[in-house]
Amino acid sequence: MKYALFIIPLLLAGCEETAEPPSGVSTPPPLIIAAEQGNLGEIERLLQASGKVDVRDACQWTPLMKAALNGHTSSVQRLLNEGALTDLGDKGGYTALMLAASNDHVDVVRLLLEYGANINRIETTNGWTALIWAAKRGHIESVQLLLKHGADSAIRDNNGLTALDWANKTGQAAVADHLRRKRPIE
Repeated sequence: MKYALFIIPLLLAGCEETAEPPSGVSTPPPLIIAAEQGNLGEIERLLQASGKVDVRDACQWTPLMKAALNGHTSSVQRLLNEGALTDLGDKGGYTALMLAASNDHVDVVRLLLEYGANINRIETTNGWTALIWAAKRGHIESVQLLLKHGADSAIRDNNGLTALDWANKTGQAAVADHLRRKRPIE
């Protein structure tokens, strides 16, 4: 769990843990490590020391992305309070919202939406949205929340598949049923 609970976004983006950082950039920045671990005390210390919240690693990950990926709600909240940008993407265009939804971190999804994250942002490797990620992985609570906040279920990925198509393809019957009716789960 050192770098991620869900590594596929890294691989799809063509960026892996061993990627060489750009010249002069430490890998990974201490704030990213602290956010990945959910170490709120260290996050606070680093933010007070530098004031820089949107630092990036060689794969263009930010502390917010790492905290969201790992479901560290308190860390996400602290980074957002400091002004972290919700819609920054990594090399593949994955955002904190996509990473949280793909791992069913519902509280983080809710928080990112409250701070204005783009609910229909499309990543560049496969053309997936947060809703497609949640639907294909069967994360019913995340699907519910995204639909409630206006996620567009008609968006098609690079292969022409919608969130409903992915739910059907991956055997997520309950999610598919709700997407078919295009309404939040009750």
